[in-house]
Amino acid sequence: MPEEPVLYEAAEGLATITLNRPDVLNALTPDTLAALRAAVGRAAGERMRAVLLTGAGRGFSAGMDLASIKDQYGPASGPDFVALLRDHFHPTVRALRGLDMPVVAAVNGVAAGAGMSLALACDVRLAADNARFATAFTRIGLVPDCGMAWTLPRLAGAGRASYLLLSGEQIDAAAALAAGVVDRVVPAAQLQQAASDFAGQLAAGPTRAFVITRQLLDRAQTASFDELLEFEATKQADAGGTRDHRNAVAAFLRKETPLFEGR
Repeated sequence: MPEEPVLYEAAEGLATITLNRPDVLNALTPDTLAALRAAVGRAAGERMRAVLLTGAGRGFSAGMDLASIKDQYGPASGPDFVALLRDHFHPTVRALRGLDMPVVAAVNGVAAGAGMSLALACDVRLAADNARFATAFTRIGLVPDCGMAWTLPRLAGAGRASYLLLSGEQIDAAAALAAGVVDRVVPAAQLQQAASDFAGQLAAGPTRAFVITRQLLDRAQTASFDELLEFEATKQADAGGTRDHRNAVAAFLRKETPLFEGR
């Protein structure tokens, strides 16, 4: 019986989702993406408070599994990329990005093409010191997809993003950290523990405040300063109406450490 393409574990409010096709560096097929969406949906349905996304084996994800679509190429035609993206890739990255909880990527090896896009769609990225990143698209005559043209400039800046997208150059974890593509680099042997510890801290935190913070950061990219201030006011009211806020204030006044419930 073949292995499940995506593994799911849950404990103490943290859902760990693992891409599980290590023999092909967790390359993405429609079936893999469907399984990933199902895992994301399960985390939402079980009211988890944080998600950790990683890959089995030596890679996070090498991107689209070109071998799975090779039969769709003809002398003057190719796959229906519109359908492939709209039906499989886009719903997956939207589901990941739209989770009502923080999402941490633990990049344990190569993250290329759409695999890199998945990592960039997460809220925080921790990388092993032997991780490698490559936009990869132009190297096979394609353009960035799964939102990378949106996420990468916001992390690395427009100039650096343009260079990485046009060159397709592979960069190591240290260069990714310097460029703002990842947030922390740890020794490979320590990655899973470090990522689990960090994601576990988020799972024990004020979940709604984390999600609203993501919304503010996204809105800040297109809003004027005054527009952002108005949006901020309404969102602060949302956060201020949570039980977590009220309990945290009460704990502060008692000089105690607050215990968050995620609501």
